[in-house]
Amino acid sequence: MYSQHTHQGATGSSNSPIEDIGPRIPIYTPEFAADPHGHYRRMRSDYGSLVPIEIWPGVPATLVIKYATAVRILNDSSRFPADPSTWQKTVPAGIPIMPMVEYRPNAIRTSGAEHARYRKTLTDAFAGINLHAVRSMVESTAIGVVNTFCEDGHADVLSQYALPLVFSVFCQILGCPPEIGERVAAASAAMFDGVDTATVNAQMGEALLDLTALKRVQPADDITTRLVQHPARLTDEEMVHQLVLLFAAGVEPPLNLIANTLLLMMTDTRFTTTVQGIPLPTRNAIDERLATDPPMANYCITYPRQPTLIDNVWLPAHQPVVISMAACNTDPQLDPGSSLDNGWNLAFSSGDHACPAHARPYGILLAQDVIDQLLDYLPEAKLAVAVEDLVWRPGPFHRALTALPVVFPPTRPFRTL
Repeated sequence: MYSQHTHQGATGSSNSPIEDIGPRIPIYTPEFAADPHGHYRRMRSDYGSLVPIEIWPGVPATLVIKYATAVRILNDSSRFPADPSTWQKTVPAGIPIMPMVEYRPNAIRTSGAEHARYRKTLTDAFAGINLHAVRSMVESTAIGVVNTFCEDGHADVLSQYALPLVFSVFCQILGCPPEIGERVAAASAAMFDGVDTATVNAQMGEALLDLTALKRVQPADDITTRLVQHPARLTDEEMVHQLVLLFAAGVEPPLNLIANTLLLMMTDTRFTTTVQGIPLPTRNAIDERLATDPPMANYCITYPRQPTLIDNVWLPAHQPVVISMAACNTDPQLDPGSSLDNGWNLAFSSGDHACPAHARPYGILLAQDVIDQLLDYLPEAKLAVAVEDLVWRPGPFHRALTALPVVFPPTRPFRTL
């Protein structure tokens, strides 16, 4: 699977095309998902900063695993634009990862003036979020969710707690009513699990078009209303694609951050007890996970306009360049110090396409409050299986558990607020 030598390009003595420096590593397999950091270590040893990979069978790409190289690329959008239009014509249209990577007229899949216009609409819409209101939403919603399983003494906190809670709160800040939210949830799950592209896009598009139409006639204090009323005057189609991005970024990544952080807190004695008897707080665990195992582990995809020489390796024009946020954040050449308040890490990307400033505090506050609410209601919750028995979902982009089963003393339902 891996080459047995370090390619010349990694040592600076030769300029090699990426496809010549060793066999391509598939990053979508169960084997990769089970031990990504082991793979990153072998990649560093055998390939250097740039690794030839497959993001789907027969779909080549380059993985960036060196922090400094990733920052250079992410901050050079003129040479590394995010628009996949040209590449898209070279791969089968129906591959299951296509909804995650295809061109859309939104802030993540465009470049230049088009990107600037979409990004401003999102930035302005997020600026109106009231974080105190978000905290109240989490608290009031969490009780009802916990009450659905607290008498059982066991639960999969990923599917039974974190998912319904995160989705409900996100729909509330978007202004998305439950009946439309349920349709979006079904389509979102299908997108991340690789159901065929046409079906996913049709389901998602119809639901989000209905949400757009609703907010045009019934505006309120929510993100969708701020988007439809923005001076950029987004069309219905543009609205749908901004909302696709918001749902993709606003549910699955926070959900995985919550589950991955809970796993750390339940298995690391720093978060359960210390010599002084005071465990480290939830925020420390979140920051550590953002650095070591961000929920989107390999993403931030760009497509060089022309053959480009980076770190003595030639990257072909219009072929995906994928940033491994997980590998770059744990680059042994990096000396970040503490992971607390780690503004240096790439979990939220960097450059023109970095996560909007007002969206980051929302994501971190959401994760922190969802975790704290669970531990307040069920303080004795423990992992129900051995860590090595947990299963990580295969896929080229996310770092995601299939389930997070816990056990706890059964308790009577809590009185709702």
